Amino acid sequence: MRILRTVVPGLVLVAAALAAPFAASDQGRQTTPPAPVDFSSLKLPAGFTISLFADGVPSARQMVIGAKGTVFVGSRTARNVYALVDRNRDHKADEVKIIAKDLTQPSGIAFRNGSLYVAAITRILRYDDIEDKLDAPPEPVVVYDQLPNKGGHTWRFIAFGPDGLLYVGVGAPCNVCESLDDPRLSSIVRMKPDGTNVEVFAHGVRNTVGFDWHPTTHEMWFTDNGRDELGDDLPNDELNVATKAGLHFGYPYCHQGTFKDPEFGAKKPCSDTTPPAGLMGPHVASIGMRFYTGTMFPAAYRNAIFIAHHGSWNREEPIGYRVMVAKTDGKKMTSLEPFVDGFLKGIRGTASPGRATGDASARPADVMVMPDGSLLISDDQGGRIFRVSYR
Repeated sequence: MRILRTVVPGLVLVAAALAAPFAASDQGRQTTPPAPVDFSSLKLPAGFTISLFADGVPSARQMVIGAKGTVFVGSRTARNVYALVDRNRDHKADEVKIIAKDLTQPSGIAFRNGSLYVAAITRILRYDDIEDKLDAPPEPVVVYDQLPNKGGHTWRFIAFGPDGLLYVGVGAPCNVCESLDDPRLSSIVRMKPDGTNVEVFAHGVRNTVGFDWHPTTHEMWFTDNGRDELGDDLPNDELNVATKAGLHFGYPYCHQGTFKDPEFGAKKPCSDTTPPAGLMGPHVASIGMRFYTGTMFPAAYRNAIFIAHHGSWNREEPIGYRVMVAKTDGKKMTSLEPFVDGFLKGIRGTASPGRATGDASARPADVMVMPDGSLLISDDQGGRIFRVSYR
């Protein structure tokens, strides 16, 4: 696969990622060749097949598809934004073009009216008519440049909602702390596409690295990574639903809807916060998620949520490292089952107690439904994009 290195200078991007930004094992660095994936050992429901859509996409994170079929991919540590082109429509990328490089945490991307939007730690930038200019991308337009930057979870996940507004996850600057001086921290903010009318949409969100809108209710659902340093089994990552603007989802006072934080819990009872729609497991790093809106998969998957479990870094026994499928009744999660499993082989090792990382051939980071109904999965450990189809 040929990589075309077309460069856009001077950009800082940010992404959606794992809950614990301080662990070296969670940085997605590709310092060695990616471990091979034994596709025959992966477990999927009957009738489903997984294949390689693209490789040579280091630190592949959030994905979005353009109007002309280009798959754009951000990266958190490789400092690139990619365009994947499948010219002959054989479900394998023919080219991986680098359309921006030398960026900081370039993961959060969105597409609207022919333009690619990119989240940079403090800025939102826009590349106009990008699919017609993949070989010579234009200079980015600065849409907004006042997002907070106080360290911690500085990468962003971004997406346009059904209301036409751009939503941006703004993570906590710490493992657990209050951020009373800036209400935009630990929140989801939204703005008009031109960067005006910025407001906080959801409060008490530690670090969301994936959100989408229910296909019929148009309510936002989002993953949120739980805090660390409370042991192997607390707290769970959350799947939340924002039925309206202004709700508070608990952080840092209440975790998983019922667990009072040892340090901050006395300041706001759990009853004053919005409980999660479902619990995802402790430290699994629930990040990218999408509702299934295609028609390729069986009808039982319609409006289900596919969720990337990036994998734990701070449990004695690693968990995650797979793609899950959640069913809901429109208000609550009713089931959570593995959809693609088998990447995790065992424990790689640990420098100190409670710091074991998974010996995995891949770490799912985001999922995206393609126009034909197949599902793409980004792997930021191996720099690959997988494709799941149904026979």
